[in-house]
Amino acid sequence: MKGGMGGLMKQAKQMQEQMQKAQEQLADEEVIGQAGGGMVQVTVTCKYSVRKVTIDPSLMEDNDAEMLEDLMAAAMNDALGKVETRTQELMGDITGGLGNIPGLGDMLK
Repeated sequence: MKGGMGGLMKQAKQMQEQMQKAQEQLADEEVIGQAGGGMVQVTVTCKYSVRKVTIDPSLMEDNDAEMLEDLMAAAMNDALGKVETRTQELMGDITGGLGNIPGLGDMLK
């Protein structure tokens, strides 16, 4: 029984190390959210840090602030959805589905 517990602790330590590496990888990894057919683009890290916003100059000519605001929101939402998907993919590879255990999934984030 003692050997089994030691093996379990070793696996937990390895998973913790893998998760730390994944967190570091996600901090540097970027996704690009788009709206308006790519006229508005937002580059975001997988740790939710906005790195860059690009707006097609033709959108500025129309002076339609409301449309530009809507496109910015849509691009941000697109980027954040991609961050969530990428984070789940990477963490799912490490946890092997442990995140589906009630209560445990929140601890793995």
